[in-house]
Amino acid sequence: MKKNTGLWIDHKEAILVSIEGDEVVVQRVESNAESHHKPSGGWKSGGTNVAQSVSNEHIDEERRKHQYHTFYQKVTGLLGDSAKLAVFGPGEAKIELVKEIEKVAELHKKEVAVEACERLTENQLVAKVKTFFSAHK
Repeated sequence: MKKNTGLWIDHKEAILVSIEGDEVVVQRVESNAESHHKPSGGWKSGGTNVAQSVSNEHIDEERRKHQYHTFYQKVTGLLGDSAKLAVFGPGEAKIELVKEIEKVAELHKKEVAVEACERLTENQLVAKVKTFFSAHK
């Protein structure tokens, strides 16, 4: 029997549920990415506060993109031996992960389903993944 993997992902973490026969393995991967935050005020030397704020936001956004990319690569590295994939999540992270999956040679040919889903407990996610793959055989 082939292994199927379902995962729930947002920008903070991914929870992977791999099912092979009756065996269920759950793995958690933290993104360690910085959250969006407003810079604290204060006197700045050179330039206007607005210009520096826009510049800092751009730098912060680029740093986050790189952190997310590293996070997605870590997650895709755990998917290689899966026959089918199901990606669940509330926001953009699931779509961004699917784009990363499409770039990986051994993964881009796999069947990947994507579904919007709010945060689930680990037990709820295991049940959802089992139900999903039993309905999509």
